[in-house]
Amino acid sequence: MATLRELKTRIGSVASTQKTTSAMKMISSSKMRKATSQLQQLSPYRQMVQHVISHLLVTDQQFDSPLIAERDVKRVALVAFGSDDGLCGGFNVNIFKQLLATIDKVRKEYGTQVGITVVPVGKKMTKAVNKIAGNGIQVETVTLNTRSNSEELYAFTDLMKTRFLEHAFDRVEMCYMRFVSTSRQVFTREQLLPVSYQGLADNVDPRAANSPCLFEPDANTIFNTVLPLHIKSMLQDVFIQSTASEQSARVMAMQAASENAKELLDELQLEYNKLRQEDITNELLDIMGGQVER
Repeated sequence: MATLRELKTRIGSVASTQKTTSAMKMISSSKMRKATSQLQQLSPYRQMVQHVISHLLVTDQQFDSPLIAERDVKRVALVAFGSDDGLCGGFNVNIFKQLLATIDKVRKEYGTQVGITVVPVGKKMTKAVNKIAGNGIQVETVTLNTRSNSEELYAFTDLMKTRFLEHAFDRVEMCYMRFVSTSRQVFTREQLLPVSYQGLADNVDPRAANSPCLFEPDANTIFNTVLPLHIKSMLQDVFIQSTASEQSARVMAMQAASENAKELLDELQLEYNKLRQEDITNELLDIMGGQVER
C-alpha cells in the first residue's frame, strides 16, 4: 500500500499534469480560432476569383489552358497534410490510414502500374509515409510545413504546378482533414491539378449570365491569368483547413487528458484522505491504549 508521502507526491504530479493540459487546451483553442478566422478572411478572395471565372464561363468562348488539360494518368502525386507536433490525438494516424486507402483507390482507378508520389507536409506525416516508400510508391520531401507562411505556400503551389506542366505528374491531389467543428474533422481527397473544368462550371454563379461583361485583352487570356490564382486559393484553403483541424484535434485530446487527470486526482485524493484518517484513528487508539494501561 502506498504511504501518505507517496500519495502526496502522486497528487502533486497529477495536479501539475492537469494544469499543463488545461493550459495547452487554451493555447490550441486560441490557434484554432485564429485558423477559422483566416478561413473567413480567405472566403471573400475565393468568391471574387470564382466570380470572375463565372463571368468567363457563361460566355460561348472556348478556353484553352495547360492547367485544365486532361491526359492519360501514369503518375499521381498525393499531397498529404499532417502535423509537425504531436499531442493531437489520432489526427495523423487517421490521415495516414485514409492515405493508404486512397493509394489503393488510385491503383484501382488508373491501374496497378500507375506511379504514386506521396508529398508529406509535416514532420509526423513525413515519418509515417517514409515507411511505405517502395513498391511503386515514392516519397518526395518538401520544405513546406505547418508553420510555413504565405510565400512558402505559394512557392510550393508553383512547384506542384511546374511539375504538372513538365509531365512529372499527370494528376495532383490533396489529402487532408477538412474542419467542420471543434469535435469533427472530415478526411477529404480533392483534385488540385489538372483543374476540373466541370468543377468550375458547376460552381458558376447563375447571376453572372444576367450581367454580361467586356473582356480585355480577351477572355482566354484573362482565364489563363485567373486560373493560377484559383489554384493558389484552393491550396491556401486546404492548408488552413488542415491547421484548424489539427488544433481542434489537439483541443479535444487535451480536454480528454485534463478530464482523465481530474478523475485520477479525485481518486488519489480520496485514497489519501482514507489513509490519513486511518493514521489519525490509529494514533488516537494508541493514545487511549496508553491511558488505559496507566
